Amino acid sequence: MVHAEASAFGEGLSKKVAYAQVLEQAKALFEGQRNWVRSNLSNTASLLYHALHSLPSPSKATNWCGFYVIDPKNPNQLILGPFQGHVACQTIAFGKGVCGTAAETKITQVVEDVEKFPGHIACDGASKSEIVVPVLRDGKMVAIIDIDCAELSGFTLEDQAALEELARLLADSCDF
Repeated sequence: MVHAEASAFGEGLSKKVAYAQVLEQAKALFEGQRNWVRSNLSNTASLLYHALHSLPSPSKATNWCGFYVIDPKNPNQLILGPFQGHVACQTIAFGKGVCGTAAETKITQVVEDVEKFPGHIACDGASKSEIVVPVLRDGKMVAIIDIDCAELSGFTLEDQAALEELARLLADSCDF
């Protein structure tokens, strides 16, 4: 398989089928590769970004898709990891904004309107909604999946379930 073809998603796919393809392609790309930053998270950010852009609105309005990981110099802070989209905040303290809240609580955050989220950190003013999924390894927070959408209510329980499955796959496939 040519790796670039892994992020090719056909027109008219359902969200369920697109996420199934993301998981299938991620498993194939992760095979024999445990490097979390230079390989697995980078490829996953691309897979997710292209999958969401292949879907109808609001998914195609995804404007940022990527990861924050535990800062090795400060275990109570996230540091920017691989992503697709505009430049982003480099560090986020636990408990701050949507990402910091997900990291601190270890609970997925689905935010329909980021303007209504207390302490929201606006890295990109175009973002209207957000989903943040913790990646837990043996119960320990190691990273988060962060996806922003330029439309309100950009994410559903279907996104949450698929991204939580992807987070488990990442936790099992990477040497964090």
